[in-house]
Amino acid sequence: MAQDSLRPETDSVTKIDTTVPHSARIWNYWLGGKDNYPVDHEAGDAFRAVFPGITDLARDSRAFLGRAVRFLAQEAGIRQFLDIGTGLPTADNTHEIAQRVVPEARIVYVDNDPLVLTHARALLTSTPEGATDYIDSDLHDPATVLREAARTLDLRRPVALTLMQVSGHIADYDEARSIVGTLMAALPSGSWFAFNDSVDTHRANAEATRRYNESGAVPYYLRSPDRLAGFFDGLELLEPGVVPLADWRPDPSAPRGGSGEVIALGGVARKP
Repeated sequence: MAQDSLRPETDSVTKIDTTVPHSARIWNYWLGGKDNYPVDHEAGDAFRAVFPGITDLARDSRAFLGRAVRFLAQEAGIRQFLDIGTGLPTADNTHEIAQRVVPEARIVYVDNDPLVLTHARALLTSTPEGATDYIDSDLHDPATVLREAARTLDLRRPVALTLMQVSGHIADYDEARSIVGTLMAALPSGSWFAFNDSVDTHRANAEATRRYNESGAVPYYLRSPDRLAGFFDGLELLEPGVVPLADWRPDPSAPRGGSGEVIALGGVARKP
């Protein structure tokens, strides 16, 4: 039976501040969505003026998520997904990709953005055989995430944890690593970790991010390639390893565009 539920707090009216740009809404704007406001357009356009490739990055990240989830459902045999930092619903959300392959897949989304909460219903459609749920929380509180996720997921069985362009919301690298470690430690052997984030070595992206962080929005922190690779320590990396997003198991039939510059890195790894 499908389990499509909202925690009580997500049914209440949540105040959305339209005077300050927000990363989830800006990301939605770059992807061509409509769930954003003039303040987000202004911030998004200012970012894109310094780093025009940000739109390609947003699309590459979404495509990477799709390929990773398809691999995990189709080849790795994963039937449970914990998607933290969900963002605003778009085409091909995690549950849609997974349940297309495995109708009985169970997915839990985690986010704490008020606008994402108002659209949570769109993320809670499910096949009759599967289940979806939504948790109002974030990476800063892994204990709550795990406790609430256990309502829908069987944490005694393998789970795929996905973090896409979200770890930069944790300013301290050691804290971010510790949080990921806490989450993975709670999952059994045979679980997977799919992750991507932006490098600090791309000048235009780094400069655009610096200006964005000075705008009054919640800041985002880029990291070195070595530090991004460090999130996979202790796990068994799947080939081709931690690579530029477009290079991770690309679809042979999909066009390969972009400048070839390394902007973000991603990978998928198994917990031994």
